[in-house]
Amino acid sequence: MSMLLALKPLMDRKIQSLFPIVLYSILILAVARLVLDNLKIKQGHVFRLYGMSSGGKNKLPVIVSLEDRITEECNVFEGTWVWDNVSYPLYEEESCPYLVKQTTCKKNGRPDSFYKNWRWQPHGCNLPRFDPLKLLLMLRNKRIMFIGDSLQRGQFESMICLVQSVIPEGKKSLTRIPPRKIFKSEDFNVSIEYYWAPFLVESISDHATNHTVHKRMVMLDSIAKHGRHWQGVDFLVFESYVWWMHSPFINATYGSPYQVQEYNVTTAYMLALKTWASWLESNIQPFTQNVFFMSMSPTHLWSWEWNLGSDENCFNESYPIQGSYWGTGSNLEIMQILRDSLQNLKIDVTLLNITQLSEYRKDAHTSVYGERKGKLLTKEQRANPKSFADCIHWCLPGVPDTWNEILYAYLLKNHQNFS
Repeated sequence: MSMLLALKPLMDRKIQSLFPIVLYSILILAVARLVLDNLKIKQGHVFRLYGMSSGGKNKLPVIVSLEDRITEECNVFEGTWVWDNVSYPLYEEESCPYLVKQTTCKKNGRPDSFYKNWRWQPHGCNLPRFDPLKLLLMLRNKRIMFIGDSLQRGQFESMICLVQSVIPEGKKSLTRIPPRKIFKSEDFNVSIEYYWAPFLVESISDHATNHTVHKRMVMLDSIAKHGRHWQGVDFLVFESYVWWMHSPFINATYGSPYQVQEYNVTTAYMLALKTWASWLESNIQPFTQNVFFMSMSPTHLWSWEWNLGSDENCFNESYPIQGSYWGTGSNLEIMQILRDSLQNLKIDVTLLNITQLSEYRKDAHTSVYGERKGKLLTKEQRANPKSFADCIHWCLPGVPDTWNEILYAYLLKNHQNFS
């Protein structure tokens, strides 16, 4: 008994020392519960605000107001890049888990981040602010597919990054089914997809990963293998340019699958678009499907074009080109062939002419902070930017986000309320 009495003060002191820890633990749990409940309330409010329940049940149609729509007088393709480090970027590289190493310039060691903070400002009008929830509602129960080469894949990844932050964890997924990538939002029943077809028509470069631009052979009158994947897609966004421009001539078949001939690239491009147009006219339902074509994404391979007397490329560029500019990275003849092809179509295809606005952005390419043949550049390769800088692809966040802002503006413009 005396031993228990002797131990009692010691036990009391231990209990007293544990009391603050227990109290702090209770407080932490209470705060955590409060935060989680607040997040649930906010999420529920957002879903109610946009006509959905948190279980994914659609309620009301999305309403696009007049203020959301660009007018016929608004030419969103003419304007200037303005510095905006308050509203831009629209997302951060590290917040989007779906980016590939080819576009993560900051993670890959790029020292400056100016390329993320430029906003495209059309003359005399404004682009609508990108609203990911409104876009997902416009796309609910639908599919949108980006079709083309790795530049189009960059636009696809940009679109995913723009919308994924408003989708709860466990309600979104990205799967790879070559030659497709498919991002899905469960609550909205939206599918955002990418399809690898660098020439649109069939070619020996159609394998999603095992391909090279140095060995090009195109089947100019064959598109059925690709086209079966495009049938029934609600929104088709096409692009095809840079793979055609590796050299002035290209090997191709036309008429006979066994007779390979050398074609001038511009002739081959025209024939490929003819085949593509024929497929559209035979397969697209104009009242239920929408077709867009992205104009050429320019390259910035030679700095003497914007800085007379220099002998470099896009490496170490941090600011857009000021004033009028058109470089050799964009082909006017190809652009005219594209315009003529679209004008002769029996169905409507919307040309999104992002070429000129992208021409100014010599600063926004991946340069030495990207990949080559699936691997990041070595230290030795980065030290030789004249040979290894990539002045074709774009960092993300960056220029492709603006392409998607423009696409979003046209989706708003074409959206039919109460449809």
